[in-house]
Amino acid sequence: MSLLAVAGANSASGAYEISNSLKLEADNSENLYRDLNASTSTTKFTHSMWVKRTELTNAQLLYMRGVAGNEATLLRFSGESGYEHGLQIDIGGSGTNARSVTNRKFRDPHAWYHIVLAVDTTQSTAANRRRLYINGVEETDFGMNNTPSQNFAMEVSSAKHRYGAYNDTDNYAPFSGYIAECHYIDGSQLDASSFGESDEDSGIWIPKQYTGSYGTGGYYLKFNDSSALGNNSAGDGTDFTLRNIAAADQATDTPSNNFTIFNCVRRYNADALTIRDGGTTIKRSSATNWSTAFNTFAVNKGKWYWEGELYTNEGIQMFGQTPQAATEVNINIDWYLGKNSDKSAGAGYYGSGEDVYYEGGYVHSSASTTGDIISVAMDCDNNKVHFAVNGVYTNSSDPANNTNGFAMTDEYQYFAMATYNGSQTYRANFGGYTTISISSAASDANGYGTFEYAPPSGYYALCTKNLAEYG
Repeated sequence: MSLLAVAGANSASGAYEISNSLKLEADNSENLYRDLNASTSTTKFTHSMWVKRTELTNAQLLYMRGVAGNEATLLRFSGESGYEHGLQIDIGGSGTNARSVTNRKFRDPHAWYHIVLAVDTTQSTAANRRRLYINGVEETDFGMNNTPSQNFAMEVSSAKHRYGAYNDTDNYAPFSGYIAECHYIDGSQLDASSFGESDEDSGIWIPKQYTGSYGTGGYYLKFNDSSALGNNSAGDGTDFTLRNIAAADQATDTPSNNFTIFNCVRRYNADALTIRDGGTTIKRSSATNWSTAFNTFAVNKGKWYWEGELYTNEGIQMFGQTPQAATEVNINIDWYLGKNSDKSAGAGYYGSGEDVYYEGGYVHSSASTTGDIISVAMDCDNNKVHFAVNGVYTNSSDPANNTNGFAMTDEYQYFAMATYNGSQTYRANFGGYTTISISSAASDANGYGTFEYAPPSGYYALCTKNLAEYG
């Protein structure tokens, strides 16, 4: 079975499936925007979106309706002192703003959150003018709690809809993570049940197809066309302008199938590294030391596959035994798989010296160079791990037939990456998104993941649909 945070398991089988999401990266100034329709309602709207965080910097904008630099209506992870990582709502316009921030913190990189903001300033009851739903449940616990005055008019003139940053020039309050299934309903205040439902077997909140109208200025972003990720599939038909977003920023990590990524909360020597690019890349500071990032899902059964790109004759290692000093084995990085411990017995591959390192010894392997793809096939049912260089498995191992490979302990295992050299960037591919150039687009037998090499028979991408079947 898998070891997950409760909120991280929120993807389950259901009648309605979300196929794609959009990856946004703050460091790349990636965001999107479009004009409001001139006849958009000034008092009523509903906004629904799914969100997965990959970095936990403060003041990350999710959605905004307004004019950059003016009071606006927005939804963001807060940077307010004392309310960091709470969900912040501003209902603003014309120099006036009503701000609320939840006491609840949103710091789970395992999870997809469904967030619905529903506004109707004509309501006589103040609490009903601004309603917030998280995974189907209305949020009522606000540390800062200000509601708009009755009949308050939100900004329309010169205003825009925005995702990922306040404007398209200075990248203020940028968001890093994935967004999916963005609906804007103009002129209506709806609750979360219009967009999601509880799975009848698990009780997990899952997506539901929206079948209502969008109003005059509404829209729907589903990010299913990689050549036109700003396409508006409903409402007024006005598309979004993309800023620094390319076809490669489309992902298959979605609320319907949640892929593992690197966990920005769980890192060893965390100050030396930053997790980027949808939780698939490690960027090092200038510091030279061993620093480790762990993935979000741990498993102790099933067979799992992932890939990494070799950087300057460095490598992949099953997480466990810390290798000998870098000066002794002439390596700079190890890609780890492993259990919940910083130092324990393990196995691994790194290219320097053409060796596989295993519990204090070496096993001869094929040579490797910068840019090679290292495959890792982890068999938790037979407690073995297998490594391949550009599709050829080392140590004469055959993961599909359970021959050779290296022994693992019968415990929960993580994918993890430990790095040593500073000022470098290291890349992994767990199947849902990657910045590694993929030429073959191979998937597992269930059709999940996008890899350079096909996973061996019986091995699968580490995602919640596969976990439900094999984990």
